Formats: sequence, structure tokens, C-alpha cells
Amino acid sequence: MRLAIIIVNYRTPKLVIDCLASLQGEIEVGCDSVVVVDNASGDNSVEQIEQAINQNEWSQWVQVLPSPVNGGFSAGNNLGLKAVIADAYLLLNSDTIVRAGAISSLLEAMQAHPEAGLISPRLEWSDGTPQISCFRYHSPVSELIDAAATGLITELLKHYDVPIPVSDIPIEPQWTSFACVLIRREVIEQIGLMDEGYFMYFDDVDYCRQARNAGWQILHWPAARVVHLRGGSGPVKAEMAARKRPRSYLYASRSRYFTKFYGLSGVWIANLFWLAGRSISLLRELVGNKKPHTCEYEAQDIWINWREPMKTPQLPEI
Repeated sequence: MRLAIIIVNYRTPKLVIDCLASLQGEIEVGCDSVVVVDNASGDNSVEQIEQAINQNEWSQWVQVLPSPVNGGFSAGNNLGLKAVIADAYLLLNSDTIVRAGAISSLLEAMQAHPEAGLISPRLEWSDGTPQISCFRYHSPVSELIDAAATGLITELLKHYDVPIPVSDIPIEPQWTSFACVLIRREVIEQIGLMDEGYFMYFDDVDYCRQARNAGWQILHWPAARVVHLRGGSGPVKAEMAARKRPRSYLYASRSRYFTKFYGLSGVWIANLFWLAGRSISLLRELVGNKKPHTCEYEAQDIWINWREPMKTPQLPEI
């Protein structure tokens, strides 16, 4: 089985080099290949990565593909997917370190489970602590759960809660993180490339949803382990953790997703559910003198692109 690994870089050359180092000895030289797509970083990323490739004699299995524009996560991965023909494609974030045996374990799982179109490993921190990386679909109800941030509501509506607890056995989530995911070539042939209407975020749940709608299963395979230095490839997660205002493309992607899978009224419905949940958490904050759990301007920003949610996105910087 020929494997192609796609890594998208935007101003993270040191992370990419560490990721490539972890792949050494994990792929079959002469058969497998790695494509590093540089999303118009505008710095010396390409030069640094190419220098590391030459110094470490990786040129037999790694190539750098510069993009003329920063089209985002989907667009960058699509460039890599189109650059090489393979039986399976591993999308790999630049902020990952592949543990020994992870790739072979994923490939074995793909061969043993022909019904699985996408397979994800266990994502973990450097110390081995697992990360939640499997999920249920985002839905209007899940927006209420998220905004309410109230244990009782989360428990009552737990079948709609997006995060799925870490599992030590294989499971079939509705979608999985694309920080690292193995995709069967037949899936791409059937449903096409990733939707470049997303700059970043919601692209993974979109693609998994399309695959499941086409009859494929999403398989989580925790025997394969990959370190994910979460947030290393972009600032949004750090901004959200600090409750700061995240980049507008997060909300633009959200609007696109809800419109695509819940109709033209999807954004309105999702936003009204979010506002209902926020009224609950706001009351709890006022009564309990607690700090807000939402991001700055979130009640305003969830309406970004609500009039034209499917329009071609501008190309912001990550």
C-alpha cells in the first residue's frame, strides 16, 4: 500500500522539521512519500525546511511544494493530495510528532477494516496524556450546550454534546480531528477533495460528514499514537482558551457548516440556540459572580457571514 503524507506549513518550519524527523524510519522509502505544502508563509520557511531535508538526506521521500497563496487548511491539503498518487493519504499537522509504529498501525487498521474510509490515531500530549479527538456533529442543540456550559443541561442533552470521552478501544465517532487522519483513496475519488470554502475549522467535520453520508465509517484507532502540540499551527485555540476574540474565519467557517448541513436557516437556528444557552450561563455568572466562559464579542461574531454563508472566503492570515 503506497502512502502519501501531507503536511501543511504556515510559518512553523521548526515544527515541520521535528515532525519530519519523527517520520524517519516510519515510512517505506521508495514507496511512500511526504509532501510539505508551504501556504505562502512569506518568511524563510521553505529555505529552512529544504535545508533540513538536504542535511538529513530526506530528499528521497520528502518534497516541498510552495503555494502561491495562503488558501487555508483545506486548500493547502488539497494541493498536496493532487501532487501525488497513493493508495492512502495521511493528513498530518505541522505541530505533531509521530510515535514509533503509529503509521504501520493505522495502515494495518485500514487493511483490516475495508468499511473504514477515515482512520484517526490517539492524539496525546508529549507526556502521553490523551487528548479528546473524537466528536459528535456540531448541531443547533450542541450550540445550546456549549453556550449554557451547565452540567445539568449537558447531561440532559449528552447525546448531542460534541466531545466524546477518550477511549482506549477502537470506536466509530461521527467525526475526528484532522490533526492526523488517514484517508482511503477511494473516499477522495467518491466525494472529492476538501471544501476550500473553509479557511480553517469545521473543514474536518464537514469532510467526515460527507464521507459518512456516502456510506463510509470513521474509525478511531487508539493503538496508534501521535503527539499533538495543540495550537502550534495557529493562534485560534490559544485565543479561545484565553477567552479572547478569535480570528473571524472561525465564525465564517461555522456559518458555512451550519448552512451546508442544516439549510439556509441553519445559521439562524444555531445562533438562536446559542443565545438561549448563553442566557442561562449569563444568569449563572451574574448570580454566582463568575467570569464569562465565552470569548470576547462571541454573541456578535456568530453572525459573521450569516447573509452570505457560502460565499468564497477572503484569504486572511492565520
